[in-house]
Amino acid sequence: MYGFWRPQVLGAWRVPAAGPVILAVNHAHGIDGPMLMGTAPRPVHFLIKKEAFIGPLDPFLLGIGQLKVDRTGTDRTAVTGALGVLERGGVLGIFPEGTRGEGDFASLRAGLAYFAVRSGAPIVPVAVLGSGERPGRLVKALPPLRGRVDVVFGDAFEAGDGSGRRTRKALDEATVRIQERLTAHLENARRLTGRTG
Repeated sequence: MYGFWRPQVLGAWRVPAAGPVILAVNHAHGIDGPMLMGTAPRPVHFLIKKEAFIGPLDPFLLGIGQLKVDRTGTDRTAVTGALGVLERGGVLGIFPEGTRGEGDFASLRAGLAYFAVRSGAPIVPVAVLGSGERPGRLVKALPPLRGRVDVVFGDAFEAGDGSGRRTRKALDEATVRIQERLTAHLENARRLTGRTG
């Protein structure tokens, strides 16, 4: 990532140095996941749509510990793999919106709350800004070469209410709490970096 762009990484010290943690990342551009993998202070295991595991990318992604997920239904193998990452004290990266969009955390899905409440792992919000502001000259689908991309880590927080409940209501309440924290972090990251998106 540092060879092609100029990442400005802020707050990486907020990621716990050990133990399970979930990085909740906004997703406006295809480069956001690789940018985080290349700049995070610890190795990150992402849930990635199975369609990305094609050709030589399949053994490469599996080799660096990424998790293949079938988004057409509940993929129990992917869920078990993600919980295993956290049980082993690893870092799980999740795009809470489920797919690329505006990158503003407006449409959170329940998966993040499920993993956080089930594992008890803290969530660290991450804002990747600047990746989709303007297309590159050589490859339109990528940010301009040597362009600045900001990666801003926020304060870790617990998603659960402390009761240990895993009911539908508890997950819904956790999702609301998570959305509030992620939205506030994104607004703060934009102020901090002077970015609008």
